[in-house]
Amino acid sequence: MQIAIASGKGGTGKTTIATNLACTIASLGHKVQYLDCDVEEPNGHIFLKPDIEQMQAVTVDVPQVDLSKCTGCGKCGEICQYSAIVHLKDNNVLTFEQLCHSCGGCLRVCPADAIKARPLIIGEIESGKAGSIDFVHGRLRIGYVRTVSLIRRVKQSIQQDSLAIIDVPPGTSCPVVEAVKGADFVLLVTEPTPFGLNDLKLAVDLVQEMKLPFAVAINRHGIGNDEVEKYCRTENIEIALKLPDDRRIAEAYSTGQMIVDVLHEYRVRFYELYEYLGNAKSRQMRRV
Repeated sequence: MQIAIASGKGGTGKTTIATNLACTIASLGHKVQYLDCDVEEPNGHIFLKPDIEQMQAVTVDVPQVDLSKCTGCGKCGEICQYSAIVHLKDNNVLTFEQLCHSCGGCLRVCPADAIKARPLIIGEIESGKAGSIDFVHGRLRIGYVRTVSLIRRVKQSIQQDSLAIIDVPPGTSCPVVEAVKGADFVLLVTEPTPFGLNDLKLAVDLVQEMKLPFAVAINRHGIGNDEVEKYCRTENIEIALKLPDDRRIAEAYSTGQMIVDVLHEYRVRFYELYEYLGNAKSRQMRRV
């Protein structure tokens, strides 16, 4: 089973819930994977403190032009929809690796076979163990924009015999779509503020468009107002968890500690969340 923990905006407590849920499930003796797909700024390792056992560079193909073979036809630039390869005067060709989507179109249309694929390292995948949890995260190199490609590679590490907790990037853009794709259930983490509600609505629209079963978790419950709960009632959206605005949680977070380790009364809430998630997909499917 794949459970994606997502949010319409950053700072809602998505990683806090994802890591504590993973630890709770592992404590029950289940085989658990935690995959941090927030590859631009992964921080699950701060809390899970894994022993990294393996690191693998992730590459994508970008074009490399042999100017001695180039005839100056310009077909490579014509086919590229992202202006990643541009033909200039005097048979000079410029390539912009950051814009390239690795479609391979320029290689196929070049009549002189002057363009070859060259691997470009865009980031790394690190994997190891955090106690009994199998830990995987991706790190996108600074200045690179191939977030989706790296997330796709991180998800290739999913083991079919494990319960996979996928820590999704914030927002509702292409990286989020790639991270939640194929998930059995999506938990949308929000906060009871006007910004939280606005971005929750965007996230709900996304998962509904993708026809994914989902529920909401409200972090820092008790601050702000009750507009998020009103919205969920109106839209018939189930609230799976209400995590209160407890100063002790903030103190644990600030020192990189797990809530379920230092505040044992909250372990029960994450047990209940796990039980809810185990039944929620089938319940929503029957309702549809």
